[in-house]
Amino acid sequence: MSDTVQLSAIVPADCAGQRLDQVLAQLFPDFSRSRLQAWIKAGEVEVDGRTLRPRDKVYGGETVVVAGELETNDAVKAQPLALDLVYEDEAILVLHKPAGLIVHPGAGNPDGTVQNALLHHAPELAVVPRAGIVHRLDKDTSGLMVVAKTLAAHKSLVEQLSARTVRRDYLALINGTLTAGGRVEGAIGRHPRDRKRMAVLSHGGRPAITHYRLVERFRAHTLVRASLETGRTHQIRVHMAYIGHSLVGDPVYGGRLLLPKGASELLRETLRGFRRQALHATRLGLVHPETGEPMEWEVQPPRDLQDLLAVMRSECPADTVEP
Repeated sequence: MSDTVQLSAIVPADCAGQRLDQVLAQLFPDFSRSRLQAWIKAGEVEVDGRTLRPRDKVYGGETVVVAGELETNDAVKAQPLALDLVYEDEAILVLHKPAGLIVHPGAGNPDGTVQNALLHHAPELAVVPRAGIVHRLDKDTSGLMVVAKTLAAHKSLVEQLSARTVRRDYLALINGTLTAGGRVEGAIGRHPRDRKRMAVLSHGGRPAITHYRLVERFRAHTLVRASLETGRTHQIRVHMAYIGHSLVGDPVYGGRLLLPKGASELLRETLRGFRRQALHATRLGLVHPETGEPMEWEVQPPRDLQDLLAVMRSECPADTVEP
């Protein structure tokens, strides 16, 4: 199914000589340029009764009429699944995703995802791309996600992510001890031999930058706060493994289990039982798409990670670095 959007406007005189797709982006800022270009190519935009190409020039004074089709998310069914909502208004919502919950349906996981739950919670999301999801978290990563509830909010958030102005901070428990924070820069792409993994590549890949600073040091592990300058698949997991400090519990990039010398049986069992990457999206900051107000949220790690840290603190005196 799809919904039809009806729009009309007069091309301003000062737009003379500009491309049609550029002018539409100015006239209808709630819609992305790629969506407007798709409508032009589909013949759903008329300029004085004529269909043009995206690159065709306008002269000013023409009447533009758009009858665009908005694709709905009918392939993804709404399901009454629990969502831990941290914030919600008419334009956006922020949720705390638990570890173990998949964001989008995919092969082998047709339902039971964040997207299914969102479509039940807010049916109007059916006409927003991917039900308003503009960034994702891995299945076994917990933490904050923002969702756009309108097309205008979606466009704004995508632009903020592209401009790297959205703040995304993570807590990560890594193997090994660090003495200082740092920066990892390395292009990330598909592993050349294992297509299910990502890797830092010397040729190809997409630019990726991760910043990290120390929070607590333990006997054989370090808790760091990592922030993303880019948002590549598995970025923090790949970058930390690349510098020799993979995440505790990471089943893909983690390598051999690291046990501190003299660790108690409780700590050994707790580490062995932690079977997901110790990664939590703890802080999210952005500019509200409608009000322009800077907003920020922070949530504490889930119980399993808190319990692991508590055991470490009880027998591996922590060197607290960050206040």
